[in-house]
Amino acid sequence: MPAGVPFPRLRAMADPGALLEPLIPALRRYAYALLHDHAAADDLVQDTLERALSRWSSRRPGGELRAWLFAILRNLHIDAYRQARRHGTEVEIDEVDHRETATRQEAALEARDALAALEQLPEEQKSLLLLIGVEDFSYEEAARVLGVPIGTVMSRLSRARQRLRSIVEHGPVALLRRVK
Repeated sequence: MPAGVPFPRLRAMADPGALLEPLIPALRRYAYALLHDHAAADDLVQDTLERALSRWSSRRPGGELRAWLFAILRNLHIDAYRQARRHGTEVEIDEVDHRETATRQEAALEARDALAALEQLPEEQKSLLLLIGVEDFSYEEAARVLGVPIGTVMSRLSRARQRLRSIVEHGPVALLRRVK
C-alpha cells in the first residue's frame, strides 16, 4: 500500500459520506412513505443528512448509524408536521388531486385504500408499521429509533395492525376518548 494512504476501512470510517451513502435509498423510501410526495421526501432526506453531518461528532461511538439516521428523519418529520398543523397548509387553487386521476386498475385502488387507511392511524402506529413493514427493521431497531421499550413496540404494533385491518375491512372507526 502506498505511503500516506490510510487503510480503506479506516478511511471509510473517517468519511461520513461513505457511511451515509448506502443508507440514502432506505431513507428516501421511508420519507416518501411518510409524505407521499417525492420532492418533499427528498427535502426531508436532505435535511436528515445535513443534520447528521452537522452533529456527526455527537454521534454515540459504536451506535447503530441506520437507527440514528431514521430517528433523525422521523423527528424532523414530526417537527414539520407539528409546525404545519400550527400554521395550516397552503394549497394552490389550480392544484389537481392526483389521487383522483390515478389509474382505475384494481391494484392501484387497493394500494390507495391501504395508504389512506395507513394515514388514519396515529403517527406512532404509522411510523412503527413503516419501520417494521417497509424498512424491515427488527423490533429492537424500531425501539431504538422510536425511543421506547421493545414491549411498547410489540403492543403498539399489534394495535396498529388490528386497527389498520379494521379500517380496511370496515372503513374508518371513530375512537371516542373519555374526558375527565
